[in-house]
Amino acid sequence: MSTAVSPLAAATTSAADLALWVAVPYLCLAVFAVGHVWRYRQDQFGWTSRTSQLLEHRWLRWGSPLFHLGAFMVIAGHVVGLAVPAAWTAAAGIGEHAYHTTAVWAGSVAGAAMVTGLGMLCARRLLARRIRLGTDRSDKVLFPLLSATVLLGITATAAHNVFGPGYDYRATVSVWFRGLFALQPQPEAIAGAPLLFRLHALTACLLFAAWPFTRLVHVWSAPVGYLVRPYLVYRGRAVPGRTPGRRPPARPARSSRRAA
Repeated sequence: MSTAVSPLAAATTSAADLALWVAVPYLCLAVFAVGHVWRYRQDQFGWTSRTSQLLEHRWLRWGSPLFHLGAFMVIAGHVVGLAVPAAWTAAAGIGEHAYHTTAVWAGSVAGAAMVTGLGMLCARRLLARRIRLGTDRSDKVLFPLLSATVLLGITATAAHNVFGPGYDYRATVSVWFRGLFALQPQPEAIAGAPLLFRLHALTACLLFAAWPFTRLVHVWSAPVGYLVRPYLVYRGRAVPGRTPGRRPPARPARSSRRAA
């Protein structure tokens, strides 16, 4: 397949649109792939979430589950909304109205949980002095970029599909998204989308570029093997002259006073 844009599309697409919706996404995807390889080869000991639970746990106990649960739901919704064509859901018997109603309300619940959890984690990092001092440069980039991506997505959904007349992003943004992975980019599909959706897509691309150099790499290190690993058997050390199952006699206490 060729990554060239069709002549008709190029005629109606400006150079800025080609840069924003073709060059930037492919560059971010390249950094995403190469960056993970570099990080794994150069910083395996840093391949972690760098938890700060020992420094503060009250806010983390609520903020972390809310954020991760909301994030999983949001990612699942994006996979269905962006990667699955509308014709497939229609063939499965899911009408357009039913799909959008479910997507809006389920996405609102997931987004609210994610925003609440992320807000608690950001506030915890700003207000807790020990955690604030331990914040490195990658976190200073990650948290604002992640917050901007999430808030733009929530605002776009609320402005156009909750309080607005409704916007079918599957006819524009989804077509552009699938075209990137099919190596047939269609920048004209997203160029006419509302500004909030375009900003959300652009910040998401930048988030993917920053991913390998932040704590987000721990997503690929889920302890799945823990579920199938064999049990660990602990055995006591054998002591000569000791009967198994019987405790050794207590030693007499030593006097702390020296003999005169």
